[in-house]
Amino acid sequence: MAAKWSDGHTSSILCLNVNKDGLVASGAEGGQLTVWSEEGTPLGQMQLQEADDVTCVVFSSTSPRRLYASHGETISVLDARSLKKPVECLHVNEEEINCLSVNTTESILAVADDCGAIKIIDLESKKVSRCLRQHSNICSSVAFHPQRPQSLVSCGLDMKVMLWNLQKARPVWIRNLQEEDAEDQSAGQLFNPPLAHSLSVSACGSLFGCGAEDGKIRIFQVTDVKFRQELAFQGHSLGVSQVLFLPEAYWLLSGGNDGKVLLWDVSSEVEKQQKNPMRSTHRRKVRSSTPTKRDAKSSTVLPNKYACVSPKLSIEHGEKVNWISYAEVKGSRRVLVADQSSSVSVYPVTEP
Repeated sequence: MAAKWSDGHTSSILCLNVNKDGLVASGAEGGQLTVWSEEGTPLGQMQLQEADDVTCVVFSSTSPRRLYASHGETISVLDARSLKKPVECLHVNEEEINCLSVNTTESILAVADDCGAIKIIDLESKKVSRCLRQHSNICSSVAFHPQRPQSLVSCGLDMKVMLWNLQKARPVWIRNLQEEDAEDQSAGQLFNPPLAHSLSVSACGSLFGCGAEDGKIRIFQVTDVKFRQELAFQGHSLGVSQVLFLPEAYWLLSGGNDGKVLLWDVSSEVEKQQKNPMRSTHRRKVRSSTPTKRDAKSSTVLPNKYACVSPKLSIEHGEKVNWISYAEVKGSRRVLVADQSSSVSVYPVTEP
């Protein structure tokens, strides 16, 4: 049974984030923003531009009080302990912002928007240092690599996942999720298109997960200049709106439009795929060929098409999931869920 955090909003909550001290920030429709204590008590509330929904909230990686919130085309920088007015506002986008990510040194902020662009903001000068334009549709999610401050991944409704090195103007690796379904579609089967909604990078940085509209979760392994798909499995009966790696290695939370929140341990399946001798043979064949520069960027060696992975924990939330987050409070692990309501639902996480 979920605990409910109420009295923080009057409209649907769209996003959540937790800082290292346990403070929780939530953003909602109509420009509403609330900061909560770890017990679920509203500590501060703020009305940003009423015409714009708060689409993403991210705490600073180095200063727990600093909070970034996107609303419309604007990013507000806030003091989470004193929500009187923004410390400053950054106006760098012409389209609605969908996602924010701050690198571990808090030197740069990545901003993904509706036109598919990713703006890179130098947080010292507060100016755009680079604009990455490779997504041909909405860029829905962006996440920095936790060990490499100049490396990030992105995904979008163009069904592409990209790995970026910010010293380059182009992505260093691209994966088109639609390619893996081409064979099935040509056989006459109909599938929801794999519009990519959400990304999360593991704490160690070696894996990242992607949730898509076709209900599948894909796990990729990251190397210095590329990534490869290690695992793909059916996670939800409807689109996967959110994925989130927990601090424990290879535990992944997912939330879907089917109203479920699931906890996965992908470590054993990833290890199994890496030891698969058939994949090693396939790899040698790929290396023996001489792909063009473009092919080298988009090619990848797929594992078994859909792995049999079962969730370690299944929560029947019952409502379409807008956002999921995670917090540890006095040794108790909790999943925080935002949906179409004005309350935050909080579930305990037990040992799988």
